[in-house]
Amino acid sequence: MKHDIVIIGGGAGGLELAARLGRRFGPREGRRRVLLIDRSIFHLWKPSLHEVAAGSLDSHQEGLSYPVLARRNHFSFAFGDLEALDPEGRTLTLAEVRDDDDEQLIPARQLAFRTLVLATGSGSNLFDTPGAAEHAHLLEDVADAESFNKRLTAAFLAAAYSDERTLDIAIVGAGATGVELSTELIEGHDELSAGLTEDQRFALSVTLIEAAPRILGGLSPDVAEKAARALQAKGVRLLTDANVQAVHADRVETSRGDVSADLIVWAAGVKADDANRGFGLETGRLNQFVVDDHLRTSASGIYAMGDCAQAPGPEARPVPARAQAAAQQAVYLAKALARPDRDPGPYVYRDRGSLVSLGEGRGVGSLMGGLMGPNFLIEGLLAKWAYMALHLDHHRAIIGVRRTALLALSRLLHRRVSGRLKLH
Repeated sequence: MKHDIVIIGGGAGGLELAARLGRRFGPREGRRRVLLIDRSIFHLWKPSLHEVAAGSLDSHQEGLSYPVLARRNHFSFAFGDLEALDPEGRTLTLAEVRDDDDEQLIPARQLAFRTLVLATGSGSNLFDTPGAAEHAHLLEDVADAESFNKRLTAAFLAAAYSDERTLDIAIVGAGATGVELSTELIEGHDELSAGLTEDQRFALSVTLIEAAPRILGGLSPDVAEKAARALQAKGVRLLTDANVQAVHADRVETSRGDVSADLIVWAAGVKADDANRGFGLETGRLNQFVVDDHLRTSASGIYAMGDCAQAPGPEARPVPARAQAAAQQAVYLAKALARPDRDPGPYVYRDRGSLVSLGEGRGVGSLMGGLMGPNFLIEGLLAKWAYMALHLDHHRAIIGVRRTALLALSRLLHRRVSGRLKLH
């Protein structure tokens, strides 16, 4: 079956685009015309991965089923991973799927399309650092976050019953993911310690390693300074101006000395998949698909959006890899693809500001525009609420207002009953 619009990748942008198009076309036409393909069977908002990693969010409770979302938003869904692309022939190949015993579940498939949207996201940039791939945990998807959480749980238990009763964690990269993960780890440890006996309590040391002169380099200096003070008050060690030279099983070697670590997380740099270079489309330095101001790739009928796209942005720089950019591009492409006979004009990225969660009841960030002027800072509980509102707004776009309210209430009640930290 040939679909009019095939979307590869069900992240924040790809899923919102499929939902918008499906609702616009309606129940019958939407399922026939729009197909979303993803390598996972359920969706989790990527900025929440650090919570899954720290154990403060249950991915199976928070995750949303793609088939259910497809039914409710009137699009079709297929499970698979892009393996090959023929831009001229307008066909793509999905790789075969095998189970844990290496038995084939789904054979390789070839699909035809009229319009293709690539929304495959991005991963971590290890910068060819020796030992990083072998010894550092990544947080690129739910599987990564759950894998780290299992190691974290085991490390917590080992530290509670060891003679030294200490646990050292090093996080490479002090962007939003690194900062938010460090606060979740500290607060999770504090909650766990409150329930342990005196002879089981252990010390947790978290070190944030950043190559730049300050943390949160993509945010304003004022926001970064407030976040740094909040982190240090929680006991997080900040090691800036520190280039990582090598990663070992028990330490991170930096230009400012070694950092001992029982667990290491790599949260620095963004880079799209190396496989993107083999799809016959123009790609940039970070393997992103180069697109014009209409999000069109170098091949006719193929678009790219989100983190996998190198789109022209303000001040002659590419649009940053942020969830808000993907959401804006979903709105733009929904209009453009629903009415291809009308030119929507160029896509223009609008920076709405940045927010960083600093744990329970805390946050810091800057907002662009609005009633309080072109750019203003918020912090504390107000910033935390604004951060939560971004998450809820994403859910609203794909499941509606009523279901989003029920989901938020369910999550709040579950945390009240079971506690903040989940040890599985």
